[in-house]
Amino acid sequence: MTFCNKKNLLFFLLFVIVISSFFAQQKVDALELYLSGKYSEAITVCQGELQQNPKNLDSYTVLCWSLVKNRQYAEAEQWANRGLAVNPNDHRLIEILGEAKFYLGKNTEALKQFELYISYVPTTGARLGSAYYFMGEIFIRQGRYHHADIALTMAVRLEPLLDYWWMRLGYAREMTGSYITAVSAYEKALSLNPSQTDASRGLERVREHL
Repeated sequence: MTFCNKKNLLFFLLFVIVISSFFAQQKVDALELYLSGKYSEAITVCQGELQQNPKNLDSYTVLCWSLVKNRQYAEAEQWANRGLAVNPNDHRLIEILGEAKFYLGKNTEALKQFELYISYVPTTGARLGSAYYFMGEIFIRQGRYHHADIALTMAVRLEPLLDYWWMRLGYAREMTGSYITAVSAYEKALSLNPSQTDASRGLERVREHL
């Protein structure tokens, strides 16, 4: 090989490296889009990834998270089921399927998903608090207020800084007639968010019973 040919080959290899590096930098991260609230863009990226690799469970997960945040609950349910067909034991998809079903009003089915999720990750699940919260909301829908109290108590134990969850715990306790503990929950909600009007109203109601 002549010196000229070697030089051309070297330039070509450098060109390939530079171009490859450029496109690697340009690749959009779906999780980053999701975390920054760009749900529609994350959906598009994940669907493209799944066209290339239909078994990519990470893509299914971020896609379903984004669809739920984008209020596309039926689509989230469909994609979560597709992902679970690849791996029925993926706890992330089990949980997000529960959320999709919750928003679609499929209470019994959603409850089963959350219970299954908790059985997979009883202490370490990243969305464990959310799973208990949704279970509590389902129990409230069903008028099972003692169960709601238990589930929501677990939820606020895991994530104690969410005023809305404390307010809903107060409501569940109010509905069971546990007025003293309802006061505690409502007061905690108001300590986190003094403008939480539902907690203020609930606190006024339960104090009338004391």
